[in-house]
This record gives sequence, C-alpha cells and structure tokens, in this order.
Amino acid sequence: MAGTYAHPVENHSLSRTAAFFDLDKTVIAKSSTLTFSKSFYQGGLISRRAALRTAYTQFVFLAGGADHDQMERMREYLSALCKGWNVQQVREIVAETLHDLIDPIIYDEAASLIEEHHMAGRDVVIVSTSGAEVVEPIGELLGADRVVATRMVVGDDGCFTGEVEYYAYGPTKAEAVRELAASEGYDLDRCYAYSDSATDIPMLSAVGHAYAVNPDRALRREAAVRGWPVLVFNKPVRLKQRLPTFSMPPRPALMAAAAVGAAAATAGLVWYANRRRGAARAARATTELGTRFARI
Repeated sequence: MAGTYAHPVENHSLSRTAAFFDLDKTVIAKSSTLTFSKSFYQGGLISRRAALRTAYTQFVFLAGGADHDQMERMREYLSALCKGWNVQQVREIVAETLHDLIDPIIYDEAASLIEEHHMAGRDVVIVSTSGAEVVEPIGELLGADRVVATRMVVGDDGCFTGEVEYYAYGPTKAEAVRELAASEGYDLDRCYAYSDSATDIPMLSAVGHAYAVNPDRALRREAAVRGWPVLVFNKPVRLKQRLPTFSMPPRPALMAAAAVGAAAATAGLVWYANRRRGAARAARATTELGTRFARI
C-alpha cells in the first residue's frame, strides 16, 4: 500500500505531519492511467476500438463530475480488458512513455505545494485510485515520500488476472490515511489533504486542513458547508522547465516499478459529462477522437 521514494524528511516537532494528495486533476491535469491508452494500443495490448473508448473516457473525465455507478461499471469493463496482459510488457511501455506523457501535465501549483510541505518538514503522500505501478513512478518523479494506490492481482504466469487485490477508492482512502498515521506517527489534526472529487470527502475529513482543488460540483458544495478552502490549479508545466536544475529519476529505476494495474487503476477515474450539455457534445467529442485515432 505504501512505497518510499525519497529520504524521509526529519521533523523536529513532537509529532510528525503529512500532506496527502489525490493525483488525477489534483496534481496532474488528466487521468494518470487513461493517458497511457494510446501507448497501450501501439504496444498491442488493446484494440483501436478500446483505445478510442478510453480516450473518450478521458474526455468525459475532464468534462464532468464523479458518478459512482458509472465508475463501477467501467472498473468491471477495464478489469476484464487487462486480464492476461503481460506485466513486464506493461512495465516497459509505462517506463518508456512516462516522461513524455506525465511530466508535461503536472500542475505547477501542485509542485509548489509539494515543495512547501517538504520544506515545512511534512511527508508527502500520493493517494490515488490509479494503479500502484503507475502512481509509484509518478510519485518518484514528484519526490513524494509514500504512495497509496490500487493494486491488481498478478498470476504465476506474470500476467494480470483481472482481479483487484486492493481498491484505493472513497472510504478506503481514508482508512489508508489513518493506518499510515498510526504507523508513521502523523498527527492528523495537523495534516493536510487535497482532492478534486467528492468521492474523497472521507479522506479530506480525516485531516485538520482539507483543500478542494478544481472541485467537482458536489465537492464544491461540501467545501462551502465545511469551510474548506477552494484552490484552482490551471498551469501544467514540465518540471525541467519549472526547475532548470531538476534531475529526472533514471529510467531503469522507473522500470523496476512501472507495471500498470490497468483495470482497477482506472476505476476511480471514470466520469460523466455534464448532462445539461446533452448528447450532441458527446457525439462531437466521439467524432473528434475517432479522427485522432484514425491517424495512428
């Protein structure tokens, strides 16, 4: 459930503290797992039709808010889709494309917050519904201290079985935060949490300092009721452009932990477009995406 990527920051206070970050639309501008759909298609893991479907899912993820039932249906679909995928092949695809796909969509504002929390002596923990093998190298890229993420079952043949070992979603995230607090000695009343989704209200409620980042409608309402500050992140920037002296982790180090828990990894990332925009917008989006993938 947790992986360490950076040397722990020593905290001289009586109790330790941490900052917990959701990943998608909070630290990065897109879905971490769906971003790799084109690479999976080019690597022969998914069909053109599946690539188009996941690309469309990326669109509605960016356009709307969370719908639990739709997320569950898509989790089941993607669990079946990735069954039989060779884990080593997936690791190689993720490792080869991580910097090109993820680095450009990291929010400058989120990177600044991560730096500020580290400077204040707090651990930084990424808590994401995406697969651990996707989230871990992203966490390493960001300098996170720990990661909590969904895990898929891998069979004796080295392939995904399509089953979910651990699903980091909703109340489960809050449970993980509390377990980490108990094991690491975090004072949750002095800890921070950031998310864009109402599904993360349990996690936000677990800490003393909660922030709604680019919130969906439900989370925005809840933030207003609870007095949680609302932050707007809208400046994706490459880390190397932001910090000219920033040194990227070596690719071999990423490859060691770059497998994708593809099905459940995407489970918490399936969103529906605003219904008032109607089916016409969805149809236009589908047409545009079909043209895009036709060029592959």
